[in-house]
Amino acid sequence: MIEHKKEFYGGFGLLIGFAVILIIIFSPVFNGQNGLEYLDNLYNSISKGSAYYIPKVKKETDTFSGKSVNFTIEMADEARAQQTTSLFMKGGALVNVSGTGLKIEGDLGKILANCLADADSMYINDGQAISSKYGYDERQVLFNWWKALKSMDKDLKKQKEFEAAKVVSQVVKKAVECSYNYYKIEPQKISDRTGIVIFSLVFYVFYTLWYGFAIMFMFEGWGMKLEH
Repeated sequence: MIEHKKEFYGGFGLLIGFAVILIIIFSPVFNGQNGLEYLDNLYNSISKGSAYYIPKVKKETDTFSGKSVNFTIEMADEARAQQTTSLFMKGGALVNVSGTGLKIEGDLGKILANCLADADSMYINDGQAISSKYGYDERQVLFNWWKALKSMDKDLKKQKEFEAAKVVSQVVKKAVECSYNYYKIEPQKISDRTGIVIFSLVFYVFYTLWYGFAIMFMFEGWGMKLEH
């Protein structure tokens, strides 16, 4: 039984309006995307614009130029082991392949410089340069780098080469992973999209309160109240 029709129907009207807006948000009316996809791409592009760490990492890896390293890594299968061989050879390393395992010897600075060059190409969405360089898909190249460097990091730690392992880990986190995750996304500066960013944040708070007040008014219309 509705005790307060004004409050109940007011809340019901708010709930209908909330549902209409929700339907619009999940409709492909934002350049062919729904609202969530549009905002997700927007914030990804903004975050990419401020996540370019490769030049800084390059300065760190350059300090290891001339440092000889010798390590062993394992890949998932023989095909990926063969693919990964060329990554290190392009960096001037000697590679001995045995099944899924690779024994590698080379200059750490040159190996990481080649990796960073590939990561940089991916970051600026020039995947063609990488696929042409190695003869297979650019995403697979970056994934092979990620897998190889993670395995390299572990082997260097076993050798107590902690400084070398640390810089390898930095390359993985700040170059390879970023470039892979942001591939095909066009970077933007937040200063260029300040209006839509502020609107989206304010709208999120407003829209949440909208739903809360709709439910509260409907319950009050039914005669339900919160009491201490």
